[in-house]
Amino acid sequence: KPEPIPLPAEGGAAVEAAALEPLMVIRSDRPDVAFGADIIAGFPTETEAMFENSLRLVEECGLTWLHVFPYSQRPGTPASRMPQVDGRAIRERAARLRAAGEARARKHLDRQIGRELSAVVERPRMARAEDFTGIALASDRIAGSLDSFRIEGHDGARLIAA
Repeated sequence: KPEPIPLPAEGGAAVEAAALEPLMVIRSDRPDVAFGADIIAGFPTETEAMFENSLRLVEECGLTWLHVFPYSQRPGTPASRMPQVDGRAIRERAARLRAAGEARARKHLDRQIGRELSAVVERPRMARAEDFTGIALASDRIAGSLDSFRIEGHDGARLIAA
């Protein structure tokens, strides 16, 4: 299972070049690597400028897979005592982040069409590429096996193999 690499970028705060260095080192060694991130939209005190920084990070870091969720207040937590972001703004920001993530994922999936990818079969008709991208298989394969698959297309969320 891929291990996460934490980026200190809470609330869309400016990310120092040194914090992005591990990503750039990995990308220089493995240009086809796909990065993902969990992003909270509307964390207390998040301004529109901070949110725009979060959107910019999606592009600058070349994030492929986003898990976006709106902040929800939990009574008794330190964040619940901070100035809250309006609920409509939270939902709108989450939608914009999801749209940016979907666009990045489609770009990634588009780049795989026509390629031969090595993948491990998770279930008879489902495999995972080296970058963790899901691949729908046209025929049953043995779970746990490693194989190569020619990518013919995608459905917006996963690749489709011949």
